[in-house]
Amino acid sequence: MTFEKPSGIPRQSGCYMFRNDAGTVIYVGKARSLTQRLSNYFQKSESLSIKTQALMNEATGVDWIVTPSELDALILENELIKENQPRYNMRLKDDKSFPYVAIDMRTDFPAPYITRGKHIKGVRYFGPFVDVRALRRTIDELLQAFPLRSCTKHKFNYQERIGRPCLLYDIGKCSGPCVKAIEPAGYREIVQSWSRFFEGDVRQLRTLLQDRMDAASKAKHYEAAGLARDGLAALERAASDQSVVLDDYSNIDVIAVSTDGGRAAAVRFRVRFGRIIGRTVHLIDKSLDESESEILESVFPELFPDKDSVPDGVVVSNDEAITQVLGEYLNDMRGKNVELVAPQRGKRRRVLELALADAEAVISRDSLRRQSDHNVRSRALQELGSALHLDQPPFRIECFDMSHLQGTNYVGSMVVFEDGLPKKTEYRHFNVKEILGNDDFGAMEEVVRRRLGYWNEEQSTSKFRRADLIIIDGGLGQLHSAEKAAKTAGAVGVNFVAIAKREELLYVPGTSDPIVLERGSESLYLVQRIRDEAHRFAITFHRSKRGKSMVATSLDGVEGLGPARRDRLMEQFGSLDALRHATYEELDALAWLPSEVARSIYDHLQAPGLPKPKKGSPDDE
Repeated sequence: MTFEKPSGIPRQSGCYMFRNDAGTVIYVGKARSLTQRLSNYFQKSESLSIKTQALMNEATGVDWIVTPSELDALILENELIKENQPRYNMRLKDDKSFPYVAIDMRTDFPAPYITRGKHIKGVRYFGPFVDVRALRRTIDELLQAFPLRSCTKHKFNYQERIGRPCLLYDIGKCSGPCVKAIEPAGYREIVQSWSRFFEGDVRQLRTLLQDRMDAASKAKHYEAAGLARDGLAALERAASDQSVVLDDYSNIDVIAVSTDGGRAAAVRFRVRFGRIIGRTVHLIDKSLDESESEILESVFPELFPDKDSVPDGVVVSNDEAITQVLGEYLNDMRGKNVELVAPQRGKRRRVLELALADAEAVISRDSLRRQSDHNVRSRALQELGSALHLDQPPFRIECFDMSHLQGTNYVGSMVVFEDGLPKKTEYRHFNVKEILGNDDFGAMEEVVRRRLGYWNEEQSTSKFRRADLIIIDGGLGQLHSAEKAAKTAGAVGVNFVAIAKREELLYVPGTSDPIVLERGSESLYLVQRIRDEAHRFAITFHRSKRGKSMVATSLDGVEGLGPARRDRLMEQFGSLDALRHATYEELDALAWLPSEVARSIYDHLQAPGLPKPKKGSPDDE
């Protein structure tokens, strides 16, 4: 820690800002009580999390702003983060690239259009939408039901000047304001119908067109009735592109958060009158292992910036995500109570699961985008090499992880990345042979030593190429074990780095001070992806080995059943549970399994304590 706790910290709520020696804001936080919250930072270094230690080692001062309430602190915190982009705060990336439907209400005869640009005051926006093709099809159908003009300003002025409407008027997809075929008041009613549609209220529009068709039919105005009928059909086709998820006509927002390492995605579904009418996505670079409630507190001011953006109710994933300040923010912003719930079952829960699946897909798509971009991968390797002070960017990276169950079935995994991409043909599993019991350090030393043993062989016969960087999944203890393994194997010039599982800080040999990669950086994302892949590979192998061990134990002692037949049985039935439920006839039907062995297996699994029936007994028939 580079500075002492300042005196005179107020007890009121407010925001605080840590600064480095250059005066740059590196972290912004909020608190119900500033003195209580800031006291947590000025403890003994070993009492702090490693990330907080890194923050306090860099910080040289702290100042604060007192606010009337914690709610005001939440709003101020959001503004300060956007203004300063502090290094240790989560970073939000919104969905400005998604299309909106816009209607410019500043003109007498506004035309709807699709935009991805910055929102302008006086223009009404609906969305955002995911599928722009479906959106264009919806607009085309809606023009037949409610014929707003869709031409450019230049085209409108030209038709107005010559006093003749365009083809869209002739086919019923424009109401003809350029030739005064409709009054401004009537045009505004059509605009309101468009607004109701994109707000999700299809029922009222359906009733409007149905009444119009019935009235025209009774008056024997069959052409007008036909137009209303065609408009009603077009409305149904347009509405079919919107998902009906609730039948109680709720006006709610459903918000789901998914996390993956240092990344998180918050997805909001806007449900109006039972239909999903819009979707908002925020990608987040986490910083200090934030909980879901903390992530929601950071995105709520972005999701609900004004009164009109707050619905009747907001659905989140679990009760732990609901905090008092979130409820107060929604109620204060809307001016009346907003229902904030975490449903455990029912239709709202199913919509929440849709949003959660979408949030997981957002992170997955972002991962694929980063992997496929060569420039991004190159930048990640350059950043990583620079942070670790390597002579050059690490082209080949290997990562080791261990997996076990209370010291049993110890296995190690090695994954290989070249040029930032996985090279799965060179992945390897290791069965730990020398270590007994629960010894992570010893197991890591054995696996790394066995791998590095190949470095001393000639490259023409070596199973592995030399790695530019070896990542050890663990902390300083695992790193020291890897260094010991390299010394034992006689391997020199090995670049080791360890990544702590929770804090995602990097440790290199020779120092206990961690290296902190920039939040949201491509290098941190690459390291996280390699670490997660090694963990997945180790867990998969461990589960497979443990499953085979359970099968061997359950079938131990069955006469005539050796390893080859046991493996073939598992291949045939898929699992030990399925084998237990198999009938004797099913076992005996296997052409490669002798009848007496099939009987022994069946009797062993059904009643392992009973004596085996003798051959030729009635049970053997």
